[in-house]
Amino acid sequence: MTVAQGPGQARAGRSGRTVGQVLAVLLLAVVVAWFLSVAAVRHGFFDLNVYYGALTFWVHDGGEIYDFLKPGTQYGFTYPPFAALVMLPMAYLSWHAAIVVSVTASVAVSAVVIWWLLDPVARRSGWTRWFTLAVALCLAAAFEPMRETVNFGQVNMLLLFLVAVDLLRLLPAGSRWAGVGIGLATAIKLTPGIFLVHLLVTRQRRAALTATGTAAGTTLLAAALFPNASREFWTSALWNTGRVGELAFVSNQSLRGVVARLSPDHPSTLAWVALVLVTLAVWAWRIRAAAAAGDHATGFALTGVVMCLVSPVTWVHHLVWLLPGLILLVDNGMAAPARSPRRRLLLVAAALGYLLLISRIVWAWEGDSGGLDGFLGSNTYVWISLALLVFLPIRRGGVPAGDAPTGPPPSAGSAGPPPAGPGSAADRSGVTQLDQPDRGTPTGQRHRVGGALPVG
Repeated sequence: MTVAQGPGQARAGRSGRTVGQVLAVLLLAVVVAWFLSVAAVRHGFFDLNVYYGALTFWVHDGGEIYDFLKPGTQYGFTYPPFAALVMLPMAYLSWHAAIVVSVTASVAVSAVVIWWLLDPVARRSGWTRWFTLAVALCLAAAFEPMRETVNFGQVNMLLLFLVAVDLLRLLPAGSRWAGVGIGLATAIKLTPGIFLVHLLVTRQRRAALTATGTAAGTTLLAAALFPNASREFWTSALWNTGRVGELAFVSNQSLRGVVARLSPDHPSTLAWVALVLVTLAVWAWRIRAAAAAGDHATGFALTGVVMCLVSPVTWVHHLVWLLPGLILLVDNGMAAPARSPRRRLLLVAAALGYLLLISRIVWAWEGDSGGLDGFLGSNTYVWISLALLVFLPIRRGGVPAGDAPTGPPPSAGSAGPPPAGPGSAADRSGVTQLDQPDRGTPTGQRHRVGGALPVG
């Protein structure tokens, strides 16, 4: 015979669970801190120092921003003039204040993006939502691309956040402002411009026009304010590949890096172009399928992955763009029926990808990437990117792209399942969910390891 719990017993049970979760998060945080003390390489905010030095040279010393090189290095400011405008307040901060702003901004936007992607999983699975986010943030801190982004003082997560605002929030809601984030990200750094192509390929014409207008408008604004810097960037600095670094360096986890490591002295441009064209064809096919299913989150993840693959230079810290794909593997795994082979396969794949991406495994071949083991090992992160591009599931049964309903997210304190039933195609977070009618119960210059990497 089952005895019903009284209100006092229920509160005691919840209180006990909360205490256990707090202790678990604290223990995990201690383990991650120990791991970072052993495995993380400290770069002394090298890239941030380049930005800070270039802006100080430009604002206070009367020099041109693209003429600045960090003393003793070949590295200077490589972003478009609009990025200089966005970063301009840094020139009026102390060095330590600039570090605080950089770290705080990266952590804050990372928490928001992870929440957007993971909260639907927590609600559907009945996980305590604050606990889910806390565990995810601890795990993200150990993620090599994330810790490299923070240690270098890079802008990767800020760009990812701008794109995520469009593809995870505004576009599913049918907002007229969809595209502004992609336009701003493209004006700050050119590589997110592939998301503009994403909008065109998936026939999001209004958002594509908004993104194009935003990118063009902000670029013209920077040109009007800083004509000399704009002329220098578009006619000279943009084309100076010597400011980027060596393509064969093991940190370059792009298709170009794979080809360059096969023959560092004479890398085949033809082979690289052929690989890029095939990769782009697969990407276009997959994102159109995702858009047809109303799955904006998977389209977002796939485009981040392909950006890393086809860019000539994708340093390890750029691979934060793989994080959405790994989270969506967990999402799809948890949406599969309990104890099913599909659930096990997807969760194991997510765990394996994550473990490899915290391991620094590619650095074992920094000195010599020759032979079969070098080819396989030095390009490990590229293989993960390719696997995500080809095999990341698309949540079918959704609504047409741009039509998914959305609304304000529920309270973070709730631990219950989502209000929509398991068959709903989109939840209130704006991220399309998997239709699950068959579910049962809810469920140039080489660098040493740790040395300064190119700014970009």
